[in-house]
Amino acid sequence: MSLTDTATISEKRPDSEQEKWDTIIIGSGVGGLATAICLARSGQKVLVLEQHDVPGGWCHSFYLNGHRFTPGVHYLGLLGEGEPTNDLYRGLGIANDLVFFRMNPEAYEHVYIGENHFDFPASYEKLIERLSQRFPREKKRIETYLNLIRKVSEELYSLPYIKGFWQKLTLPYRTRHFGKYGMFSLQRVIKWHIKDRLLRNILNVQCGDHGVSPKKVPFVLHSATMYHYLQGGYYPMGGGGALVKAMTNVIKRFNGVIRTKEAVQLIILDGDHKKRAVGVVLQNGTHIYADRIVSNVDVGITYNTLVGTQNLSAKLQKKLENTTYSCTSLMLFLTVDMDLRKAGMDSGNIWMMPNRDTADIYEGISKNDISKGEAFEAMFISCTTLKDPTSFDGKHHTLEVITYIDYKAFEKFADKHEARSPEYLEFKEVLTQKMLKGLEKVIPGITSHIVHCELGTPLTNEFYINTTRGNVYGTEKSLRHIGPFAYRAKSEIENLYLCGASILSHGVAGASHSGVETAAQILGCTSDELKSPAEDQKLRIYEAEDSSDYPEWILNKIKVRHKKSSPRALSKTS
Repeated sequence: MSLTDTATISEKRPDSEQEKWDTIIIGSGVGGLATAICLARSGQKVLVLEQHDVPGGWCHSFYLNGHRFTPGVHYLGLLGEGEPTNDLYRGLGIANDLVFFRMNPEAYEHVYIGENHFDFPASYEKLIERLSQRFPREKKRIETYLNLIRKVSEELYSLPYIKGFWQKLTLPYRTRHFGKYGMFSLQRVIKWHIKDRLLRNILNVQCGDHGVSPKKVPFVLHSATMYHYLQGGYYPMGGGGALVKAMTNVIKRFNGVIRTKEAVQLIILDGDHKKRAVGVVLQNGTHIYADRIVSNVDVGITYNTLVGTQNLSAKLQKKLENTTYSCTSLMLFLTVDMDLRKAGMDSGNIWMMPNRDTADIYEGISKNDISKGEAFEAMFISCTTLKDPTSFDGKHHTLEVITYIDYKAFEKFADKHEARSPEYLEFKEVLTQKMLKGLEKVIPGITSHIVHCELGTPLTNEFYINTTRGNVYGTEKSLRHIGPFAYRAKSEIENLYLCGASILSHGVAGASHSGVETAAQILGCTSDELKSPAEDQKLRIYEAEDSSDYPEWILNKIKVRHKKSSPRALSKTS
């Protein structure tokens, strides 16, 4: 009997000696952890199952030669007092356990487009002013366009709060900008407003935060992405792993259980016609039962593998067949013994792009042979030791360098049992050198200061994160995969729910909000009730570029980190 044949099981309920939970959550990304927090503190008996050896999904941190890296957390927005991400963390009860560093407020994004350079300030007003100075002929159009970005986003964020008969009666007026531009692509709207191509490319640089071409991404979604960062970017002290630790601590506090190295093989279904999720089968054959299942796993893997397509309606099968997933990536993890501040770097991200239309660059991802050419032209560069001063040992900096690619370049390696074949390793080395040559354009001389270098590929994403074709943002965030066209939190299978990047929204904050929304549907309340900011929770935020306000404990943490890596300390341990 095949694995999919065992997906539907009709048998008597497990006896009292077998494990039984209120809710089993498959996958421990921040969406699943947010769901677990909400359910556990409501009194449910919650079990989180994670295939990897650490929880966190894209937000987990790992170490290479003693230096920390986080593959999926590079910055967050809307963390100011009273802003949505701040309120979310206060509502989840994790704010007191978190510290964030605000990235360079004068340049939280450094944009390199060919020979052109522009810095995004952490201020809506300053951004208008700076862009207007750079492009004086576009001054009025810049203000009109960025006002539209803000209005559309504010209307989008207001939707859950429009309640009551009279408010709903005026909904078309309250959301008039959102409604007017909701069906248009970014490319169409920006071309209506902005005439200068370089200016359009600068404004579109944050397409990298959703990975979709301006031709395909809805203007509304891109507006929300820009709005998320209009007041700047923030990085968690301790990397993404600090977020995960704060969330898992709350889950455990409410008697929730998190188990790693527990890969789910199947979701057990009961019933011949109206199917109902009743448990899971682990890879070791263990059966665990629950009143409901929440999948924080990629939607394709959830439905096609864990549930089995034969257990789905024809409508859902067709939706899955027509689903497009987001792009995948190469991610270079670097440790260098170079003075990066002296080289001109700071806590701001660097977006490096060729001086071509942004849409053409994204369209080229699926067309170009990535093994050809001397260097990658488009990359995202993040220095975590400058974003989080407590992680810098006084000598070594860590960087995460990313470029988007099409999965097809790795298809020939996907089914091989020997994943690290000589051919695969040789291909990785070619791509590593291409990324380093691209990096040299921004930080000349960096390759002569490399202490350690490791390349993550789409196969790495598949292995550790378990995503369809190594995708990085869930479903592609085109019009047919967002809003009413996205996958729903409540599935057609009774007692099976989903959360994560393909449900409500992508990114760290989006996936977390998704987890809360899923919990609200299970508990029969509103997500606002579950993430209402707690009065005794407060997020601590310090400046990455200015240590003058650091409390003594942070200064001591930095001193200890430096001391451990000093030549004298190293000689004692060698």
